[in-house]
Amino acid sequence: MRSEAAVTLPRLRLVRPGERSPAAIRAQAERSMRRTLAMLAVSVAALTMVGLVMVLSASSVSAFAEYGSSFLFFKRQLLYSVMGSVALLGAARLRYQVWQRAWVPLLGLTFILLILVLHPSAGTVAGGAARWIQVGPVSLQPSELAKFAVVAACASILARNVKTLESDPVRWIVPLVFIVGGVSLLILLQPDLGTMMVIALTAFVLLFVVGVRLRLLLSTAIVSGALGLALIMGEGYRRTRFLSFLHPWSDPHHTGYQIVQSLIALGSGHLFGVGLGASRQKWMYVPNAHTDFIFAILGEELGLIGELVILALFGGLVYAGIRIALRAPDAFGRLLAGGITAWLGLQALVNLGAVTGLLPITGVPLPFVSFGGSSLIVSLAAVGVLLSIGRAALAGSSSVTGRSGWHRGW
Repeated sequence: MRSEAAVTLPRLRLVRPGERSPAAIRAQAERSMRRTLAMLAVSVAALTMVGLVMVLSASSVSAFAEYGSSFLFFKRQLLYSVMGSVALLGAARLRYQVWQRAWVPLLGLTFILLILVLHPSAGTVAGGAARWIQVGPVSLQPSELAKFAVVAACASILARNVKTLESDPVRWIVPLVFIVGGVSLLILLQPDLGTMMVIALTAFVLLFVVGVRLRLLLSTAIVSGALGLALIMGEGYRRTRFLSFLHPWSDPHHTGYQIVQSLIALGSGHLFGVGLGASRQKWMYVPNAHTDFIFAILGEELGLIGELVILALFGGLVYAGIRIALRAPDAFGRLLAGGITAWLGLQALVNLGAVTGLLPITGVPLPFVSFGGSSLIVSLAAVGVLLSIGRAALAGSSSVTGRSGWHRGW
């Protein structure tokens, strides 16, 4: 029979008045992450649904005039949304740590596709750009896959070198220059300056949040900005777009035509819009009405209220992505979530800036809203990866009583 001294009693800790218990802290963290995941899912689902409706409305006239069916692009976008939803669910159920190694074959496939798209026998030229590979009835745009591949690669390389960012910078600078520079060069040859800018800016954001010295970031930004300006001014059509962005009304019938028509569409919507399906500008006035400039048709039909709703949905997506990044269980998860969030947010910003005349026209689609199979499927799959990181954070919150916020150079 054991003595009373051998019996080990549980240690108890008194909770002071006003102090929360560890169980309460865990419960609050779980509720917060569940709300974040719900916000992300609702924002993306709403944007995708709005995109389906607006693709039908914006493309109905041009689709009927060219193909004899007003529902052609809508049916395709509906198929793409189903495929993207499957990709989202699959990525959400997959452990996000898989991408820490899978980025190597994914990036290799991306390089092969980016090279193939430049070959006349494989690439499809449209609007003077070779950006698509035709596979039967489906058009594949490798530059969309490149966005996720570069984010996963940068996140993995930086996560492995977090502790040696300053002591051994060659270990991460060389591979990043090769990856980001190589992908950017191939995309620029298509040519697609807008997508190249989104990828480069996303990599820059990842360098900032991981804690790279501001002096190095500033010098990189200056060199990149000078190079970008040289690329813009070095090509006639890019120079024309840039100058027309500065003074669109100086030549409203030629170089400034697209921006002017977009501004007319946005201004015609007023507060509540002219009504869904009642746009006048989609009658061949706004070029690329169902792709790059779909926000202009949305603003005309749904007015300022509709525009603010779209902005709020993108704001919810970015906010949820940042919170998931802050709560991610490890450095790779934080960088991967931060990179995906930066990519989608920057792409939306570039598109909306072009449509409203605040930025030059770059041909970048509005995520989840513009027509385009590759863009929609890859973007939805990336959201699935965000959900996977959030689920991992949710599982970890049950065993962690609290954690500090993520900051530069954590």
